[in-house]
This record gives sequence, structure tokens and C-alpha cells, in this order.
Amino acid sequence: MSPQTARRGGTAWALVITSVAGFMAALDNLVVTTALPAIREDLGGALHDLEWTVSAYTLTFAVLLMFGAALGDRFGRRRLFLVGITIFTLASAAAALAPGIDSLIAARAVQGVGAAVMMPLTLTLLTAAVPAERRGMAFGIWGAVNGLAVASGPLIGGSLTEHISWQWIFWLNVPLGIALLPLARLRLAESHGTGSPLDVTGTLLASGGLFGIVYGLVRGPADGWTDTVVLMGLTTGAALLAAFVLHGIRGRNPMLPMRLFRSRAFAGINAASMLMFLGMFGSIFLLSQYMQGVLGYSPTEAGLRMLPWTGMPMLVAPIAGLLSDRIGGRPVVATGLFLQAAGLGYLSFVVTADASYGVQLPGLILSGVGMALFFAPASALVMGSVIAKEQGIASGANNALREVGGALGIAIMSSIFAAQGGYETPQTFVDGLRPAIAVGAGVVALAGVAALLIPARRRALAATADLPEPEPRPLADTAAR
Repeated sequence: MSPQTARRGGTAWALVITSVAGFMAALDNLVVTTALPAIREDLGGALHDLEWTVSAYTLTFAVLLMFGAALGDRFGRRRLFLVGITIFTLASAAAALAPGIDSLIAARAVQGVGAAVMMPLTLTLLTAAVPAERRGMAFGIWGAVNGLAVASGPLIGGSLTEHISWQWIFWLNVPLGIALLPLARLRLAESHGTGSPLDVTGTLLASGGLFGIVYGLVRGPADGWTDTVVLMGLTTGAALLAAFVLHGIRGRNPMLPMRLFRSRAFAGINAASMLMFLGMFGSIFLLSQYMQGVLGYSPTEAGLRMLPWTGMPMLVAPIAGLLSDRIGGRPVVATGLFLQAAGLGYLSFVVTADASYGVQLPGLILSGVGMALFFAPASALVMGSVIAKEQGIASGANNALREVGGALGIAIMSSIFAAQGGYETPQTFVDGLRPAIAVGAGVVALAGVAALLIPARRRALAATADLPEPEPRPLADTAAR
């Protein structure tokens, strides 16, 4: 791709388009949670059906992320980005118009397909459009928007449901998607990855393995960890992922070459990302319920009181991007993770059945600043840990690990909550909440340790420069297959 092609649309347009697309995909992770009572009242369905309105999106999003990145590398990132936006927008309209719970679940699953194609390509398209010396700031803004979307999902979902209707949590995506389609077509430059043939074997192994793991983690708290289907999902998923790793070591042109994990930068930032999302998702899931079920706030009131945490990325993430440009991403990411761990640890000590908001505020602020410091530099570290032609692979792998980490966090922390407490009284809720949040703090602290294992900026740049170019498969061999 020539420099002229890369700059076709300009940095500002690329930043706006990829940030809005990332916002839509990230928002739908948690936006439905506060709307479930209204959906049940309107469409009916058992509790099991309502849970699938959340997990159908999470599952398809997680298991197809790497496939979406591979399709973009192969057939054109802008082209597949447009396909992903189209699928996501149409599925959002279908969800808003769903006449029953089954059709809503189906629409949510298709939404996840569109998001899985669209989301990993946002970073690769942004990287292609922004000069290297300005990427920290660009990733900072992109990270601020995406971090806000993830954390503010319950607030937006609760506000729309409370003041308009639950359908508007899906209608919100439609005008945004319609606006993005012509802008992306006209303002984004096309780019490709390695051009290697699609790795069908690796795609099936990764998708099947992640589906089994995520399905087991999502269903485990509801059905029991000894349930036959849950155990089958976890064990089969683990076996398929082990086969995927082996394929990545021995296969020709694998979708995720395991040699990438020889890089301490790539291995470290992916471990930190998965652990961070594990602690963050599980904590937000429980704390939002604590504010509503124990302290008596409405969904909108609870979301507003979470703003010192959820709104902090809009203020701090751009600054974090500038800092990463000057001193490197490792110290910024590690500092953010340790601050978030400290904030969660503080909250695990101060939450009570009648805790005042002022007592909770320091923990919310620390967690918010920590989360904001993480997002932008982490994105830059991911994209800088591999050669340019494999950035789509790196983005897909990182996003998939984040999604798996989020599902794992909700499952683990909900299990700890259920073992130590419950929903019977405000005090039993707090009895379960405290140890769960403490575990979340410990997991995020482990993420900080993983971030410290990333090489310093100069050594990381040298290591990336030394990475071998992927070896293309001979044409005759490709034709034979």
C-alpha cells in the first residue's frame, strides 16, 4: 500500500469512523443487561431465554473475532469493514423489531457476527491512516471512546429503557451505521494483510474452542459447573484450543502463528489484556447490581454514580496516549492496571449494606483513572508488537482474548459471589460482593505484573524489527489446496 493510498482519507476521518464503529460494537456487550426486565415483560420468555439475549451476542462476537480479522487481511480491510457495519446495522434493526424472544436472540447472534468482522478491523484501518509518530494520540482517543462504551453500557441501556423503551438500545445503532457506510467507503483507504490463503482448519479450531469455553463459562453459574453440557463445553473447548495451538506451531500459514508469542511484547500485552478484562467486567457486573439492588438506585441513577469510573476514559485516555508516545506504553499500562487494582481493593473493603456514595468515590476514581491509562497504550503495544502485515491477526487475537476474559470474569466472580452470599438480603449481597471484588483486584494486579514483563520501548522496537516476514505459501501449493 503506497503512502498516498494510506493517507487518502486523512487521520481525522479515520479516527472518527473507526471510533464510532468501535463504540457500537463495544457498547452492545453490556447495554442489554439493564433492559432485561422490560424485555421479559414485553416479549415473555423464561429466565434462560433472557440470558441468551446477552450471551448470544457475546458468544458469536468472541468466537468469530479472529476470523473477521483474517477475512479483512485476505479480501481487503475496508471492504470487510463495510460488510461488518452492514450486518451489524441490519441485525440491530431486526432486534428492535423482534416480535418474540426467539427472534430477538437470533438477531443478537447476527449482531455479534457483524461486530466480530467490524471490530478488529478498526485498529488496522486506523493504523494505516495515522503516521507512526501520532498513533499514540489517535489510539488514546479510540481507546477513550471504546472504554466508555464498554463501561457505560448499563447506563445507556438503563436510561433508554427507563425514559423511552428497550427497543431504543438497538435503534441507536441504526442511524450510526447508515452514516458510517458512505463515510467509510469514501474516506478510508483499502489495505490488505499477508495475502495468505484463509486458514480454514485454524478458523474451525479457534471458533469451536472459544465457543465451547465461552459457552461453558456463561452457562456455568446458571446450570452448575458439574452440568454435563457445561463440562462438555469446557473440556471440548479446551481440547480444540490445544489443537489450535499445535496447529499454530506446525501448520502452514496459520491464522495465528504461535511464533508471535515468542515476542515478550505480544505475549505480555495479551496476558495483561485478558486479565484486565476479567477483573473489570466481573466487577462492573456486580457493582452495578449492588448500586441498584442494595443501595436502591434506579438504573439511570446507578449509571450516573458510576461515571467517575466509566467516564474517566474520555478525560484521561488521550493524555495516556501522549504519555505512551513519550515514555513508551509499558509504564503507562502497568501504572493504570495497578491503580485499577488499588481502586477495586479499596471498594472491596468499604462496600456495606448502607455505604454512602462519598465513601465509594475514591475507589471509583482510582479504578476509572487506571482503566483509562490502560486502553490507549495497550492498543499501541498490540499493534507495535508485530510487523505491519500481521496487525490484523494481532488485533483479532487481542480482542478475542479480551472478550474471553470478560466472560471468564463474570463467571468466576459470580460463582464466588454465589458461594459467599446471595440476593436474599442486602447483607448477604455484600457478603458475596466483597470477596468477589477482592479477587477482581488481585486479577488486575496480576495483569499489571504481566505488563511489566513487556520489554522497554527501544528493545521492543528492535525485537519487532527483527521479526521474520511470514513465508508465503508457494503458488503451486496454494492451487493444489
